[in-house]
Amino acid sequence: MTDSPTSAAVSTAVRTAVVTGASSGIGAATARTLAGLGFHVVCAARRTDRVEALAAEIGGTAVTCDVTDADSVAALAAVVGERLDVLVNNAGGAYGSTPVAQADADEWRRMYDVNVIGLVQVTRALLPALLRAEDGAGVICNVGSTAGRIAYEGGGGYTAAKHGTQVVTETLRLELWDQPVRVCEVAPGMVRTDEFALVRFDGDAEKAASVYAGVAEPLVAEDVADAIGWMVTRPRHVNIDELVIRPRAQAAQHKVHRVLD
Repeated sequence: MTDSPTSAAVSTAVRTAVVTGASSGIGAATARTLAGLGFHVVCAARRTDRVEALAAEIGGTAVTCDVTDADSVAALAAVVGERLDVLVNNAGGAYGSTPVAQADADEWRRMYDVNVIGLVQVTRALLPALLRAEDGAGVICNVGSTAGRIAYEGGGGYTAAKHGTQVVTETLRLELWDQPVRVCEVAPGMVRTDEFALVRFDGDAEKAASVYAGVAEPLVAEDVADAIGWMVTRPRHVNIDELVIRPRAQAAQHKVHRVLD
C-alpha cells in the first residue's frame, strides 16, 4: 500500500524533526515536546485523522505513513526534503504474550517488521537529509525498550524484536562513526499509555490493566518524551548512546513494587 502525504515538502528554514508512530502515546508526546523546543515536527503514522489533528495542534506537518511499506516511507522522505535535523524512530509495538512453544509466527513477523525493518527503512530513506542537518548536528533517536536488554516469560517475540532495535542502533553508530550524525537509543521500562498494553492483549482491557496493577506511578508518555527532547538537544559533540528510563517502582524487569488490596 502507498500512502500520500497530507502537505507539501517541509521548509528547511527552521530545525525539523520527524517522529514516527506519532498518532498516540510516546510518539504524540514526543512530537509535542519537540514542537515546544522549537522544531517543525513531521508527524508520521498510519492513522491519518490522528496525525492531522496533532500536526494542526502543534503547527507541524502530517504524513500518513506505514513504516513497513517501502513506498510509504519514500513518500515520507519526499515530504521531508533535503535536510532533517532529528529523526525519532518511535513506531513499534508488541502483539501477544504466548510462550515460545505456542508462538504465533505471524505475530512475531509483525513485531519484527515494525520494530526492526520499519526502523531500518525509515533510517535509510532519511539518512541523506540527516547528513545535511544544520551545523552537522543531526540526531537519530531510536525508541527501544528495557525488553531489548533482558528476556522474560511470555515476551519472546517482543524481546527479540527490541533486541533487534538495540543491535541496529549499535551497528549504525559504528558504521556512521565518521559522519556528522549522532545515533541514540532511549529504552523505557514500564510506561502506561492509552494503547500499548491494549494492543498487546488484543483489546482485553482487564489483562491490559493488570500490567500496571498496584503501581502508583508508572512512567507516562510525557516522561519518555522529555528524555528524548533532552537527548536530541545536546551539543553536537555529545552522543547519548543509550538512556534507560524506568519508574522508581521498577527496580528491574521482573521486580516491581506493587501495593495491592
